[in-house]
Amino acid sequence: MSPENEINDYLARQPEPKRSELEELHRFMLRTFPDAELWFNDGRNPDGKVVANPSIGYGRYTITYANGTTKDFYRIGLSANKTGISVYVLGLNDKTILRSKFGDQLGKASVTGYCIRFTKIVDINIDTLQAAIRYGMDAAEESERTPSD
Repeated sequence: MSPENEINDYLARQPEPKRSELEELHRFMLRTFPDAELWFNDGRNPDGKVVANPSIGYGRYTITYANGTTKDFYRIGLSANKTGISVYVLGLNDKTILRSKFGDQLGKASVTGYCIRFTKIVDINIDTLQAAIRYGMDAAEESERTPSD
């Protein structure tokens, strides 16, 4: 199944009002980053065991593990969780930047090194959330540029 179909199925399975809020964020991502690669992660590890919530991903980020192996993954992720929505901003070099740059302006949200978690969109400043997402995608573009000689 294509990522688009998996995403549509995932969104359709979400209860309201979470479904509408995820759809709103998904439309924002598609509008703002029309060329970003789409991903769907069902939350299962290679053995089929559920290890995370399913998520929608946008963009590309190469994770490098301590042992030197790499894995391609998404840069920005959206996921429903038990109490609301999580937005993942992956690949930032500074794990304090989301909290220091956006945390105080977000409203009722929990911010970690790579995750912004909130219950409902009305509880947060959506413009600040969108700025944090743009920041994450811009950071990806910056890290992929090579210095000119």
